[in-house]
Amino acid sequence: MSTRREIPTRPLPPLAARHPHRERHHGEILDDPYHWLRAANWQQVMSEPETLDAEIHAHLEAEQTYIEAVLAPTLPLQERLYQEMKGRLQEDDTGVPAPDGPFAYYFRYVPGGEQPLFCRRGIADEAREAVLIDGNHEAAGHAFYRLGGVAQSPDHRLLAYAVDTSGGEYHRVRIKELASAQYLDEGIVNAQPTVVWGNDSATLYYVELDAHHRPCRIRRHRLGHDVTTDEVVYEEPDPRFYLSLARSESRRLILFSAHDHSSTAEAYFLEADRADATLVLIAARRAGIDYEASEWQGRLIIRTNIDGAEDFKLVEAPLASPGPENWRDLVPHRAGRLIIEFVVFRDWLVRRERVDGLPRIVVRNFASGEEHVVASEEAAYSLLLDPGHEFATSTLRYRLSSPRLPEEIVDYDMASRRRVVRKRQRVPSGHEPGRYVVERLIARGHDGASVPVSLLRRKDLVPDGRAPLWLYGYGAYGISLPLGFDGSRLSLVDRGFVFAVAHVRGGMDLGYRWYADGKLEHKQNSFLDYIAAAEALIESGYGAAGNVIGHGRSAGGLLLGAVVNMRPELFRAVIAEVPFVDVLNTMLDADLPLTPPEWDEWGNPIEDAEAFRRLAAYCPYENISAKPYPHVLATGGLTDPRVTYWEPAKWIAKLRALSTDDTLKLLKMNMAAGHAGSAGRFERLRDQALIYAFALMVCGKTATSAETALSGPTLVRP
Repeated sequence: MSTRREIPTRPLPPLAARHPHRERHHGEILDDPYHWLRAANWQQVMSEPETLDAEIHAHLEAEQTYIEAVLAPTLPLQERLYQEMKGRLQEDDTGVPAPDGPFAYYFRYVPGGEQPLFCRRGIADEAREAVLIDGNHEAAGHAFYRLGGVAQSPDHRLLAYAVDTSGGEYHRVRIKELASAQYLDEGIVNAQPTVVWGNDSATLYYVELDAHHRPCRIRRHRLGHDVTTDEVVYEEPDPRFYLSLARSESRRLILFSAHDHSSTAEAYFLEADRADATLVLIAARRAGIDYEASEWQGRLIIRTNIDGAEDFKLVEAPLASPGPENWRDLVPHRAGRLIIEFVVFRDWLVRRERVDGLPRIVVRNFASGEEHVVASEEAAYSLLLDPGHEFATSTLRYRLSSPRLPEEIVDYDMASRRRVVRKRQRVPSGHEPGRYVVERLIARGHDGASVPVSLLRRKDLVPDGRAPLWLYGYGAYGISLPLGFDGSRLSLVDRGFVFAVAHVRGGMDLGYRWYADGKLEHKQNSFLDYIAAAEALIESGYGAAGNVIGHGRSAGGLLLGAVVNMRPELFRAVIAEVPFVDVLNTMLDADLPLTPPEWDEWGNPIEDAEAFRRLAAYCPYENISAKPYPHVLATGGLTDPRVTYWEPAKWIAKLRALSTDDTLKLLKMNMAAGHAGSAGRFERLRDQALIYAFALMVCGKTATSAETALSGPTLVRP
């Protein structure tokens, strides 16, 4: 008999039809009765969602009707949560202006506005503001609108920016003449969000997407010329590699790179002053050799893992002969010190690195070679570089926050080491950091590895095992999980939750080896690390088995999907946002946007029988079986090109069919958004309120007031 808290009588869920679909791979049969949910015209659906097959559309709409009916009793709670989270946002928020020659540029929001405004003011006349982009005006009439990269031309006459109006990440580039407020009809579409100007202010570089939604060509556009004649500066023949572009901080070079998902790169540059400049190769790609470059006084500064520099080092090379044979160490490799990124100024070299799982900034004076460190005393925190537009400056801008401390934007004088806080994130409804505790503990992994766990709780919460435990995890692509301030989390913590993050292998929280030990044949380490983190928190009194809310997003959804198959009894509920739960079928489908680039992360089951068996052994969708499962909420986006909508739809359908427990299996599909969910800042809070209300409902904490929920009776162990 189930010991889980019962949910009140609810409507019957939709049961997805089962259509026979079998595929043979490496002598084994994959039987997928829900394969039909993958629309044959999925590529068209990403940009034109109205073209979705009628049967699929009807099923997804039935799922939405069901979740709305089930969560209807939580609507007052959802509204309260929404108002709480909205109350922590400064509605008339304004960013700190970033100087660029005669102007300073910044984003700001207006009260009630979903979208940002991009503005500038004169350095000599700060009171005079010009609104260059009004996102709220541009979003009118679109079910989805997201502003991508924004770039002012070097002469400040023009503004180029990218816009996505479907959620499918197909960007249109708009170019605005600022003096007249008129638009140039240049016709650049199907582009990535980043655009870069040449120094003549008449040449624009962008990355074009191919039919598979992969960035494949770098084009050079000359204003006023037919876009169909845009020169292809570079075309990538290998579908496993992505393209990206940037401009050096010195503005001397346009930089291009081709890179796979994790370990191999090839970079080029051309002179930004010349509209006819040709590409110069820095170093030909070699398997396992990663690098990225910038320019300083006729030399390249390069971050690379060459010569066994697993946690990366910085080297320099002459611009005229940039090959690896001329690379000389500038900041040598040191095991355990992961160099994450670097920024070049005229007189300063700044790098952000991670030591013992925590970030810090190191500032070096080019002339003297002297270095000093900028860090925080918090147990867990976020520290990010915000370098701005200026090269010849001694001012470094960075952002610092922790789970209990709202963000500060700091201008740091690298010469005098004086620190000026330019902005403190304001919480209009009030916030007392002293009411909260940030802690870090170490879980012992299955093989003895030390797995860091960061957590946030109320100071007055007694760790006696009775609090519901919210445990987030990701563990893929080398992405680390810093803990910054997120006001929405306080709506959980103030209701008695412990909020924790498991820094599992597959991320790069403890260096590159931490990543390598959580991918390919080592992927099981990610799942076992998460389980170890949960058990360590439970042993320390921060939760109890059966009272954990597991949370993951995208590849973190794969993590949670695998773990819930392995240890369902740990959880009261699992929340998986846009979850990558059908990894085997996705890696077998070479037409999908991310499949070839991600074979390096997961393996290629098309050609490699061992990779097929490995993926089949842990794929969340394939390993659902007839047994009790906790409550599950999955979200998806119809136009998502990263984790396609049918992955969460199939997962929920199969869980619902096979689960032997009377628990909720809910799907929230956003029919007008992609991977990032709703685009508006308040719309996103509505989505968050629904997720939190689901968790509070299954935990029995449905009081609308946070203080009532916290002071009320504590949950008994399930």
